[in-house]
Amino acid sequence: MTGPASPPAVPEETAEDLYEHAPCGYLSTTPEGQITRINTTLLRWLGYDREQVVGVLRFPDLLTVGGRIYCETHLFPLLRMQGEVGGIALELRTASGGRLPVLVTCALAAGADGRPRQVRAAVFDARDRRAYEQELLRARQEADRERDEVRRLAAALQRSLLPPVLPTVPGMEVAAHYNAASSYEVTGDFYDLFPLPDDRWGLVLGDVCGKGAGAAAVTSLARYTVRAAAVHDPEPAAVLRTLDTVLKQEYAPGDARFCTVIVGRLTPTPSGYRADLASGGHPPALLLRADGTADYLHTNGGQLVGVLPDPQFVAATADLAPGDTLLLYTDGLTEMRVDGTRNRYEEAALRAFAGSLAPAAAPVVVEAVRALLVESADQVDDDTAVLAVGLPTGW
Repeated sequence: MTGPASPPAVPEETAEDLYEHAPCGYLSTTPEGQITRINTTLLRWLGYDREQVVGVLRFPDLLTVGGRIYCETHLFPLLRMQGEVGGIALELRTASGGRLPVLVTCALAAGADGRPRQVRAAVFDARDRRAYEQELLRARQEADRERDEVRRLAAALQRSLLPPVLPTVPGMEVAAHYNAASSYEVTGDFYDLFPLPDDRWGLVLGDVCGKGAGAAAVTSLARYTVRAAAVHDPEPAAVLRTLDTVLKQEYAPGDARFCTVIVGRLTPTPSGYRADLASGGHPPALLLRADGTADYLHTNGGQLVGVLPDPQFVAATADLAPGDTLLLYTDGLTEMRVDGTRNRYEEAALRAFAGSLAPAAAPVVVEAVRALLVESADQVDDDTAVLAVGLPTGW
């Protein structure tokens, strides 16, 4: 009975064979860089004959201009100080004039007297690595271009949901600001100010649930529905009821799209303007008085628009005299975090902030809110829209 077959004999490799035909390049130089030995692998990569290199060239002669400068200013000084330098990325010049990206590891060998005697270098082909790095860079640049395009499209779409400029309201000062928490997403915060018959003016500020194209579609529908409804019946609660009906007709119950909205009507009076407001689940407006006080026009009980079977919309009225300013805002302002904590800014803090401003004109109030949002930019998680109307002191 015969035993298992013996494995085939493996030819014995000599140390010389291992050196000459290693999967990496080897070379040795004098401390001054004169090449004294080079293996067959590196000669093959470079396209040189041994006689063209050994005793003829210095190691820097095999490098590109930038590599030669790096060797003289960094590699050689580091080698003398540390005795070894590893993972240096360089480019070798081939005999045909091409470039070979490599990683070089060098070690300085000393003689019996402790003085530098020889530099030994291992050279690794980095062409695959360079190709990978270039592909990675190309992919990153492409991703950056795509992000820039997304940001541009989001900004353009968001601008289309807001009035390009606010109209001039006789005898009033008006101002608005939109603060985007992210430059890559479109959200549903919106505002508008528009003329109505009989020298009256309509205003609206709202916040649609969700983000992206779906929220943008609801925002556009809500803004123009409010404009059209206010022309037919400018009473603010009636406008909200019409908006509620339109949203329910447009979207199926399983795809309910809702929003919080505050609608207003400004009517001129002998002493200023009367502001009639109706809220559908929206934060209350703030009234900054000429006497330096500030307080909310509460509309507690107003319900969300577009989702409930029979929502209730709560109204409030205020007379605006010279020096008074009315501020409408979305909840991105009151929900911003405070000093890196989970605590929210909330309505009490906003009222105190408004009280510190009053009396103040509409542009001053909006600019102060804008500055607050900029100062707290890393604490703001949601977009914020603000709209202010008021009468100048000398009205």
